[in-house]
Amino acid sequence: MNPFWGILLTALFLACAVYSYRGKWAKGLGFTFVVFAFGIMAITFPSIFVSWGKFELSSAIVPLVQITLLGMGITLNFEDFNRVFKMPKAIFIGMVLQFTIMPLVGFICASSFGLDTDLTIGLILVGSCPGGVTSNVIAYLARANVPLSITMTACSTIASIVMTPLAMFVLAGTYIPIDFLSMMGSILKMIIIPLVIGMLVNRYFPKFLKIAEKILPGIAMLSICFIIAITIAISRDDLLKIGLTLFAASACHNAIGYFLGYNMARIFRLNRRDCRTIALEVGIQNGGMATGLAFNVLNDAKAALASAVFGPWSAITSSALASWWRRSGNQKKISKE
Repeated sequence: MNPFWGILLTALFLACAVYSYRGKWAKGLGFTFVVFAFGIMAITFPSIFVSWGKFELSSAIVPLVQITLLGMGITLNFEDFNRVFKMPKAIFIGMVLQFTIMPLVGFICASSFGLDTDLTIGLILVGSCPGGVTSNVIAYLARANVPLSITMTACSTIASIVMTPLAMFVLAGTYIPIDFLSMMGSILKMIIIPLVIGMLVNRYFPKFLKIAEKILPGIAMLSICFIIAITIAISRDDLLKIGLTLFAASACHNAIGYFLGYNMARIFRLNRRDCRTIALEVGIQNGGMATGLAFNVLNDAKAALASAVFGPWSAITSSALASWWRRSGNQKKISKE
């Protein structure tokens, strides 16, 4: 990309991000605009996000994911898991859909669009990861069931230590050898431990929590931006060659996740508010975790491209879906249907 247009587009997206905090049409899209700004910079000036001197930025991905999960952890407390006993049906249905629909649909979409082995593995990996913390914010914007969203995110993240390697072993094991135990260990170090540390801070260090709540969310969002930018920069040439095909496969993956998540929940007679929540939890994936596993366990930078495309796109679609749901229908009526 021409440097002039790259700088211009980056400035435009950053301006949109600033405007999103005041403009109604862009409400909830501020983070997405910043992600696009980083993505454009990574395509235009890839060397910035590949290495700083002798330091390879790819080695920073796992610590950045850990920071993101630490930020997620401080927003949770151990009482959130008590909701499992208060709404077991919705959580059980949501968890089953999360770890069946998305891995299978990722495999089907990759095969249907003729993606090569690395990208197929990457899309399956995205589908095998738990819901992202973004879903909690989107659930609030959509007037969905926020407590259910928070509990599902927490439970699916904990369950991912087994379910993600299992889904990868079943669906991606025919493409590459999947070291089940190694992937479990990586998820434990990269995802579970930072999450639990954040929850412990929430519970036992209230003074530090007040400071952390102010700075960690911003740091976590910046970390996600860097993860996406590093991934794009490292595999820039591959992305420019297969970008449209990967985008189409990722868009279908995301849309089918929303559709099946919502309608399968309706089949099990959940109310519309809970169906919206489950649709968002199923359709939005933890892209940072997928990227970290692609680099740290699979040693496949190209596979990480799937999460770099899926993540920003799901942020746009979920924000649009939340806006539509927020404006449609009476909330009291929806919660009873």
